[in-house]
Amino acid sequence: MSGSAILVACSDLPEGDGDEHAVPEALADLGFKTRWAAWDDTTVDFGAADIVVVRAAWDYAERRDEFLSWAESVPALANSAEVARWNTDKSYLAELGDSGVAVVPTTLIAPDEKAPRWPKSDFVLKPAIGAGSRGAGRFKAGDADAAAAHLAGLHAEGHTALLQPYQSSVDEQGESALVYFGGVYSHAFSKAAMLGRELDESGLYVTEKLAPLQPAAAFRALAEDALDATAALLGILRAELLYARVDLVAGPDGRPLLLELELVEPSLGFRQTDVTAAWRFASAVRQQLA
Repeated sequence: MSGSAILVACSDLPEGDGDEHAVPEALADLGFKTRWAAWDDTTVDFGAADIVVVRAAWDYAERRDEFLSWAESVPALANSAEVARWNTDKSYLAELGDSGVAVVPTTLIAPDEKAPRWPKSDFVLKPAIGAGSRGAGRFKAGDADAAAAHLAGLHAEGHTALLQPYQSSVDEQGESALVYFGGVYSHAFSKAAMLGRELDESGLYVTEKLAPLQPAAAFRALAEDALDATAALLGILRAELLYARVDLVAGPDGRPLLLELELVEPSLGFRQTDVTAAWRFASAVRQQLA
């Protein structure tokens, strides 16, 4: 099988951040001609490609309606426009929690709602629609004035806010990111705590400290539960998800909790593992076409 593939980025990072360095060659080995393109480049005929893979469209948060309109215009998009619409609003965490997935406790605060009773421990406020930790803030217990001001700022920009208790395990253990291709586990890596870090030169994401990881069984099981629940909510098969990154943290009792499920534009940690991950990704791309 041969075909054409477009890896989608944004105009500020037209070929991503370099994480997919091995992917074009892996796709070429399977007969694919691959190129990069910014999602809003009107000179590109995305409809002519056999598959269009969103990889680094990290400016979507400020232009979500425009991005979703573009996604719906691309018939061979992976992951699909339906997945993008659902996953670019972190309200999905509440849906997964209602489905029985162990998520970090999440309260949604819409722009027309007043400030809630703040938690008695450290907590995080962040926009429901956002990427790269932009707009996220961590607050000490009792720091009501600063939290209220941050919430007002998010609401003034039209954001629904997410309120979550801060998971102190992140300070020492970081987050565990488990990566799946075509619904099948590929590899994992750890991410150091991001809140309070500086944005990179592009202004699109926070520079992270990453390292290879062998996740514990309980973390692998929760990641599987999250993907199964997502497939059920969206009415699709897990295999229809070309890629997924499941971000987990240890809760107060040491058990894993789902922090985020990334199905649109996450870094997939190719540089944190060997070249066989790129091969698995290329195989999953071919599977999508089959």
